[in-house]
Amino acid sequence: MRPNRPVTATLCAAALVLTAAACGPGDGEAGADAKPTVAASLPNTDGIKIPDQLKQKLKERGIDLEKWKGGEWKNWKQEDWLREAGDYINPIIEDLWDPDRMRDAEQPQRPSVDPDAGRDQGVTDPTPAPVAAKPANAPYHQSVPESGKVFFDGPEGSMVCSATVVKDPAHPGKSNMVWTAGHCVHAGKAGGWYRNIAFVPSYNNAGKPSAQLKGAPREQVAPFGVWWSDWAQTSDQWIATGGPTGGAGAPYDFAVLHVTPEKGSGKSLEETVGSALPVEFAAPAVPKVASLTATGYPAAAPFDGQKAFQCTDRPGRLTLRANEPVMYRIGCTMTGGASGGGWVAAGADGKPALVSNTSIGPAKAGWLAGPRLGPEAKGIFTAVSNKFK
Repeated sequence: MRPNRPVTATLCAAALVLTAAACGPGDGEAGADAKPTVAASLPNTDGIKIPDQLKQKLKERGIDLEKWKGGEWKNWKQEDWLREAGDYINPIIEDLWDPDRMRDAEQPQRPSVDPDAGRDQGVTDPTPAPVAAKPANAPYHQSVPESGKVFFDGPEGSMVCSATVVKDPAHPGKSNMVWTAGHCVHAGKAGGWYRNIAFVPSYNNAGKPSAQLKGAPREQVAPFGVWWSDWAQTSDQWIATGGPTGGAGAPYDFAVLHVTPEKGSGKSLEETVGSALPVEFAAPAVPKVASLTATGYPAAAPFDGQKAFQCTDRPGRLTLRANEPVMYRIGCTMTGGASGGGWVAAGADGKPALVSNTSIGPAKAGWLAGPRLGPEAKGIFTAVSNKFK
C-alpha cells in the first residue's frame, strides 16, 4: 500500500574544506591510485559541527574523517559503504571537480525498464512516439537558468546527472535548494550514498562542443561556481527498493539537495543564477497536463553530456505496479545523464513550475518517465527547507 504520510531518509553531510591537487582525465576512475593532495596544515575545522550521533556512527564503522578527506573516500568496500539515513558525510574538497574531471564524468546506469513496462499494470497509456531532443538555447543562464549538472563519485568512478534550482519557501529569493533524482545520490537497495556530490548550474554555459572544453578554465565550464551538497534527502522507498532495472522504486525516485558554494560568495544559489522554480506538489492529473518540458544533459551516445537538451510532449500515464503511484511519461530521445533533470509545466498560477524529474526509460531511448510529486516528495522538500530556517 502507498504510505499516507511522508517517509524520508536523510543524507547528513558535514561541510568541511581541504585542498586537492587537480585531477586529470581518468583520475576519477574507481580504483585509481591518485589521491587528493592534502595541505600540510589542514584548515581549522573547529567551527564545523558534526552531530554527535554521526560522529559515533563513523567511529563504529572505523571511519577516520581525516583519512577520508585525504583520499579514503575512494574505498568502496561494501561493508564500509554508508547507506543508512543520517550516516553520510560529504566534505568539500576544493578543486576536486576541475574542468577535465567534470568533462570526463560518466552517466550513471539510469534505471531502465522493458519498453512495454506497465502494459498489464494499473492505468497505463500507449507508449508515446519518440520526440527528438533539441539543444537548449545558449547561453543557458538566459534560456534555462535553473538547470545544471550534479557530479558525484561511485564505485565505477566519477558520474553525472542533471538537476534544477528550486525555490525555498523559508528563504524567498535566496534559495540554496536543488531538485534531482534519488538514483543520483543513492544507489538504492544494493548500495549506499554516493560521494563528493556537487551541483554546477549552467554547466558549459556557452554550449561549446566537448573538444573546446579540454583544458578550458573552470570559469568557462562552471561560470556560476561549484556548489557542494551539505544536506540531502531522498525517499526510504528508493533506498529500500531502488535498482538499475525493472523500475523498482521509480515512483519515489526523487531527491532534494541543500548546497553551499565551494568558494563562498556571500550570495545564495538563487541570487547567483538569478532564478529558481517553484515545486508543484498538487499538479493536475496526468490527462489534464497539456504539455511538459524536460531539460537535461544527456551523456550516453549519441550525446556526450556537455550540452543541455530539451524535450516537450504531452504526458501519458505509466503504472509499473498496481499499488504504486502513476508516473508521467513523455516521448524523448535523451539518454543517461539527463536523469534528475527537471520536468516543467504550468503550475496552479499558470506560471512554470517543476512537476517531476527524469527517472527511468527503456534501454533504447525513445521515452522517459518521471514520478508525480505527492506527499512523500513534499515531506522531503519541507524537511530540507525547515532544516535551514
